[in-house]
Amino acid sequence: MAARSAAPAAPSPMMAQYLSLKDEAGEDALLFFRMGDFFELFFGDAVRAAEALDIALTKRGQHAGEDIPMCGVPVHSAESYLARLIAKGFRVAIADQTEDPAEAKKRGSKSVVRREIVRVVTPGTLTEEALLDARRSNYLAALAEAGGATALAWTDMSTGAFRTMPLAAEEVPAQLARLAPAELLIAEDREGPERWSLTPLPRAHFDSARGEAALKDRFRLGSLDALGDFTRAEIAAAGALLSYVDATQFEAGVRLGAPERELPGAHMAIDAATRDSLEIARTQKGERRGSLLACLDETKTAAGARLLSEDISAPLTDAREIARRLDLVAAFEAGPSVRDRLREMLKGVPDLERALGRLSAGRGSPRDLGLLRDGLGAAEEIKARLAAAKLLGPPPILAELLELIGPNGELLAALSDALVPEPGISANEGGFIAEGYDAALDEHRSLARDARQHIAALEARYREATGVKALRIKHNNVLGYFIEVGANHADALMTSDSGFAHRQTLASAVRFNSEELAGLAMRITQAQSRALAMEAEHFQRLRAAVIDHGPVIENTAAALARLDVAASHAGLAATRGWTRPVVDDSDRFVIEGGRHPVVESAMDGGSFVANDCDLTRAQHVWLVTGPNMAGKSTFLRQNALLAILAQAGCFVPAARAEIGIVDRLFSRVGASDNLAEGRSTFMVEMVETAAILRQATNRSLIILDEVGRGTSTYDGLAIAWAVLEAVHDELESRCLFASHYHELTGLAERLKRLELATVRVREWKGDLVFLHEVIRGAADKSYGLAVARLAGLPAHTVSRAGEVLDRLEERRAETGGIAAGLADLPLFSASAPPVADAPDALRERLDAVAADDLSPRAALDLIYELKRLAAET
Repeated sequence: MAARSAAPAAPSPMMAQYLSLKDEAGEDALLFFRMGDFFELFFGDAVRAAEALDIALTKRGQHAGEDIPMCGVPVHSAESYLARLIAKGFRVAIADQTEDPAEAKKRGSKSVVRREIVRVVTPGTLTEEALLDARRSNYLAALAEAGGATALAWTDMSTGAFRTMPLAAEEVPAQLARLAPAELLIAEDREGPERWSLTPLPRAHFDSARGEAALKDRFRLGSLDALGDFTRAEIAAAGALLSYVDATQFEAGVRLGAPERELPGAHMAIDAATRDSLEIARTQKGERRGSLLACLDETKTAAGARLLSEDISAPLTDAREIARRLDLVAAFEAGPSVRDRLREMLKGVPDLERALGRLSAGRGSPRDLGLLRDGLGAAEEIKARLAAAKLLGPPPILAELLELIGPNGELLAALSDALVPEPGISANEGGFIAEGYDAALDEHRSLARDARQHIAALEARYREATGVKALRIKHNNVLGYFIEVGANHADALMTSDSGFAHRQTLASAVRFNSEELAGLAMRITQAQSRALAMEAEHFQRLRAAVIDHGPVIENTAAALARLDVAASHAGLAATRGWTRPVVDDSDRFVIEGGRHPVVESAMDGGSFVANDCDLTRAQHVWLVTGPNMAGKSTFLRQNALLAILAQAGCFVPAARAEIGIVDRLFSRVGASDNLAEGRSTFMVEMVETAAILRQATNRSLIILDEVGRGTSTYDGLAIAWAVLEAVHDELESRCLFASHYHELTGLAERLKRLELATVRVREWKGDLVFLHEVIRGAADKSYGLAVARLAGLPAHTVSRAGEVLDRLEERRAETGGIAAGLADLPLFSASAPPVADAPDALRERLDAVAADDLSPRAALDLIYELKRLAAET
């Protein structure tokens, strides 16, 4: 009879606890399992984490007969490892010890310290300073559908901002591009945009009734009417977001403001392709440096930098609100001494929003209390200075911002009285409450701090009393404090009336205790623990006071951020010669002496050639021709960027700018592909051009460069021709249209509001000189060979290209050229019925053939028939 195989050994109590918590965390999250001073990872989590973090993979015990892979990271430096894991797309569940190990020992030798998952760290739920970019918002967004409508909800948990927006399905990509969420929540049965980090949730999480209940519970409301008139889709999105926050943060009291509703149309719509093309917040390489935002950002605070990024990413479409922002910039631009003093004071303002966010979530520290004390103190000083400042015609918005600052006096006084100048980062280590604030705390600290002196004094008395000069009072972690003498002096302390109690005998020494030493040791130990406990109580009391004062802190932070942005804009205007734009509800777009802000700032004092642009209704489409490298793309982009700056409330690099509100901005400049989705450069161009033609309005601004270049000459010209007509006649959008197809210039005689412009160049001794000046008219030729020569193409290749070009020009002259064939083409009419495809007899005959039924003779007859049909067509 075969012996039975031994049953697998049951997991140890600790491993059983780990496996239970891992089931709770799920397979999609790594589990950080707290064991003393380390977070340990086991099994597959350990393998994945060790590879991602480049740390050693070891083993610990066995499970089911196999070694258990293990790796770990120190608790004190866990944040740096978390940051690396989150950046690589991991989710991390934190299983922390929720009881003192000493309490576990009381339950028995085999008891395991209680551990619970206290948080799941994901890209969109970060609050820690070390895990975030201080100058960039970190959004968690939710996309929901309900009742046939779509909506977005988003929050930055580090600051408490919480917003919703109803929108059409086709508007979703543009809004996501604006927010660039760190994490996007979607229903698990919905396909989401792959550009973002997606987290699928069960469909039930997006139920609007469940969302309504979550909102009422979170904000303690009987009805949502007090918050606003939200759609069911908005409520569903907000509810899913709140559900996810609760599921990942557990008992943490994450502070979220009441949801604010944004409506479509309140901001200039800018799709993802346009943001990439114009490099608004990031260059096409994904870097901040070289972007419009980097060029503009001279803010002094982290909150100001985040607000500037929001302004530039979502320019306003309300002319009155834009004017209010510009009023503030103008006031600071005209008052250099006030502006410079304000900017100097703002340097010392900490990040109030995120310090408040960390304290609210239970992840704050004494240092955060200190940051709030310093920030609120600076805010009060700034308020007083600006209220007394002599500004020319102070704008109403300035008074409104100053009104938002404070009152912070009571909280500021409490924090100033309680805290040392530079509080530490750990409440558990103490030392952050100032001397003199709490007399009892000072007494405990004194005893703990002066313990060595008290022990030394007792040791001296015992030496004198016993006559043993070598007597020492020592300490270790097993016995605590004890008295030690050499073996030859032990008898004198062994007598019953000596006052000493024997504890331990060693080879060369004997150890004793005394009631006085035991009492002193207990008082020292208790003083240390009591001092820490008292400081912890003070920390919680101050934290509660901060949270109660939260709305005022948020208002103060918002006002300081807006002042910071306005002062930054004013500084740019003063040092770079930027001017205030006129932004209104007209259809004007007039730029005199416009310059590209990023290119100019990168020239290190070089002279940028300024250019004019006039897209008013009489000439709302410009066809720009000229050679490559002459500056067409720069000219196109700079006008789009000027519109963004103006509507964001910033001065612009131009001598004069009058801009009617741009509702949507589209830019198709530069070649790109998406091979991962099977899209060539030309396909991407056509997809983006199609989106423009579907979405643009007569209030939009369109920037198009070299439409149709990715296919054959005739196909490309035909597409460019039709697109130009559609923009001019159907959309009536303001448009800059750059092209190498010189044949398009013939449209100027037929399209009444088409203006021709070109970039001036000059040929000098065989070389091409770029003048970067945009003038009215058309380029006389392409200059392609000159550019090729300038780029370093071998001379014999350029010479051969010249021969081929001469031959092609001769043929064009003989046939009348492409333009001659288009001379009589009727103008496009959007109302004309589509032209039906002509019947194709050859294709119809082929479709009717049953190839498997053909005999050899019938096949031969069919070939002759097909040849005849081909000749006829």
